[in-house]
Amino acid sequence: MSDRVAYRAGKRALDIVGSGLGLAVLSPLLCAIAVAVRLDSPGPALFRQRRAGLYGQHFNLLKFRTMTDGAERLSRETLGTDDPRITRLGHHLRRLKIDELPQLINVLKGDMSLVGPRPEIPHYVSRYADVDRIVLSVRPGITDPSSIELLNLEAIMESRGVEPAADFYARVILPKKLELQKAYIANRSLPSDIGIILRTVLKILAPR
Repeated sequence: MSDRVAYRAGKRALDIVGSGLGLAVLSPLLCAIAVAVRLDSPGPALFRQRRAGLYGQHFNLLKFRTMTDGAERLSRETLGTDDPRITRLGHHLRRLKIDELPQLINVLKGDMSLVGPRPEIPHYVSRYADVDRIVLSVRPGITDPSSIELLNLEAIMESRGVEPAADFYARVILPKKLELQKAYIANRSLPSDIGIILRTVLKILAPR
């Protein structure tokens, strides 16, 4: 068995065990959050968004809803920390990244991995240069180096001034994400994946 095949098998085993245990242990919390989201504002508990996954195949990424129902019709991108579409509870869920926990279901289904390039919406994937499409050659993940580097995405987006959010995202955020994701793919391994998970948790819990 080649190192690459062994890595893929080990990674998928880690995904199944990690997501399965996570869902089992966190199920009471997930149910409580779902109820709280419904009570906090009108709309469903979960937000489903079309994303490009492995080989560019589309899938529905799951999140706890943190914005008013239908907010995506105004802008695909977050407008900043003071985005008026973010609900009261949504601010707290986003700060601690708790809104991402339903993606454990995506991992268990095989749409995603615990670690891998964050899946992008098809609108931006259609703009990828040929050299960037390597990020579609692996399963997207809940976290990756770009997630850690851009953890405070709302604050970064807020710095754009009067530039439209979509233009700023395409000009500043997306190239940085792709740079970090391609570096991850070139050097990925099970130990580095575990390290990224630990770094993500520590970065989320760190005061900011």
